[in-house]
Amino acid sequence: MEHKLFTLSEANELLPQLREDLQTLRGLAQEMEDQYIELQKNKEKYEHTPARPDASHDPFFEAEGRIEFMRLEADLLIENFNRKGVLLKMITPGLIDFPAIVEGKEVLICWKEGEERITHYHGWHDGFNGRKPLPEA
Repeated sequence: MEHKLFTLSEANELLPQLREDLQTLRGLAQEMEDQYIELQKNKEKYEHTPARPDASHDPFFEAEGRIEFMRLEADLLIENFNRKGVLLKMITPGLIDFPAIVEGKEVLICWKEGEERITHYHGWHDGFNGRKPLPEA
């Protein structure tokens, strides 16, 4: 599999933009969840309405369309992480991996939200629990 390899400084330089992108994505996900919950409540009320208005009109079409649009927007934001060559592992808390070479081995240098800069790495199959301090960090 062909992928971009990052140096530690390249990965750290991307962090401000990635943090911003992550906040945008998180806000969108929250808005989407809120709207979905509201839609479900409205559908429940509608189901229990004895005299329903015009049956040919879908009263939820607009709300469902807004939610679908937000889902597409979220998919695009997630794809933007991929285009940059980084691996978005988790949205909350933010967890991002960067393919890199450390001590001659292909690994993932990783950043977890709350960390000021990247200081750890792990193998491709080790995951977050296998984190080790970077030699040069």
